[in-house]
Amino acid sequence: MPNALATLALVSFPALALWLFWRLPPGRALLVVLVLGYLFLPPPPAGFDFPLMPPLTKQTIPNLSILAICLVKYRGDLRLMPENPLARVLVLTFIFSPIGTVLTNMDPVYFDNFALPPLRLREAAAQCINQFLLLSPFLVARHFLRSRDDLRDMMFAMLFAGLVYSVPMLIEVRLSPQLNIWIFGYFQHAFDQMIRDGGFRPIVFLYHGLWAAFLAMTALMAAVIIARNSTSRSVVVWWIAAAYMAVVLVLCKSLASLLYATAFAPMLLLLTVRAQLRVALVLASLTLLYPAMKSVHLIPEARILSMAANIDEERAGSLQFRFENENILIDRAMERPVFGWGTWGRNQIYNGQTGELLTTTDGRWIITIGVYGWVGFLAEFGLLILPMGLAWQALRRREAPPSLWFGGVAIILAINMIDMIPNATLTPMTWLFSGALLGNAERVRRDVRQRSDTRRAALRTIL
Repeated sequence: MPNALATLALVSFPALALWLFWRLPPGRALLVVLVLGYLFLPPPPAGFDFPLMPPLTKQTIPNLSILAICLVKYRGDLRLMPENPLARVLVLTFIFSPIGTVLTNMDPVYFDNFALPPLRLREAAAQCINQFLLLSPFLVARHFLRSRDDLRDMMFAMLFAGLVYSVPMLIEVRLSPQLNIWIFGYFQHAFDQMIRDGGFRPIVFLYHGLWAAFLAMTALMAAVIIARNSTSRSVVVWWIAAAYMAVVLVLCKSLASLLYATAFAPMLLLLTVRAQLRVALVLASLTLLYPAMKSVHLIPEARILSMAANIDEERAGSLQFRFENENILIDRAMERPVFGWGTWGRNQIYNGQTGELLTTTDGRWIITIGVYGWVGFLAEFGLLILPMGLAWQALRRREAPPSLWFGGVAIILAINMIDMIPNATLTPMTWLFSGALLGNAERVRRDVRQRSDTRRAALRTIL
């Protein structure tokens, strides 16, 4: 069970967030608050669960703090809704789709002698509030992180976060994942999953070792982006930082994150911004294509498993377990495809006699489709892919000079989306990247319209 220090950290965090927004510009305060909360607050089950409210945890407390501070300090100036009409529709759908989920799930679910309760109308309000809190980093980042300098600050923030976090990560690689136990009094996951290849992979205060590896990969990619954008002698420092984070990434023992870095770091170094945005769009589109193909069983699973077995039998077995559970869960989701099954584990399969859970959900896509249906899935993943499309469209039409920060942010966001096929790595950092990319794309289009209006006004004056 979480100790008193875990409770104190969660309770005192809003005061820290308030102080940071008082001392720093809003964009940098947003970055620091989200990064600190994500990396250092105690993970679930630490938190507070009040009636008719979403659980207050390390994910929602920073979001709620930021939202409350910004609504008070920047009232009158804060514009949370996007300018793009499609983005507005997706935001409203994301927030309010739980109403449709509750209304279509007001019946109990039976598994022989075991049953799950129906959803109640009052839960619709709690779920809508929860969705709004989850999305708040996206909405606030869109408003405050709208310039190239803001994208640069994001990359520096992720690099420095990785460098700082690498110290406790390396401690856990050497001593085993113990920091959350030593400091907050409990272990947040299954310990056996932190053992890999005869050693340990770190988790620190995150949800799983895979999250820690993804952070190391993100910091490595940020170092490459910064190095490419650097024209001074400091470029050597950034390449040293990239090499160091590469070593940390290897020690995290996550094959997926290592493959991401190997495949996409050269693209960040060699491709043009427009090419990077095209790659990002293709990758992000796969996260929409995969669930669609999975729902009609068109994925060539046997061939993929055969290829995986040639590399590593153990990993092939793990992949087969994932495929089997995905097939069961997607068939379950297709029984209520529009708004899903809702919360309380209604999207899962249980033993009808004992109530034992028989399925495992890993990928974010299958969780979202199972809980909120295709409506919720398209809203969530649509908000992640749309900023890439708008940024690519602006650069394709030569509405703005290319900025390497654009391409770097888009590539990292696209990798995160790809990783949500096997894992549930949707974090506040994901929404932060997407919101900042959308804010920049909207700024570019607005600047172009203003220049066009100015030219037309000048022509009318001359004529």
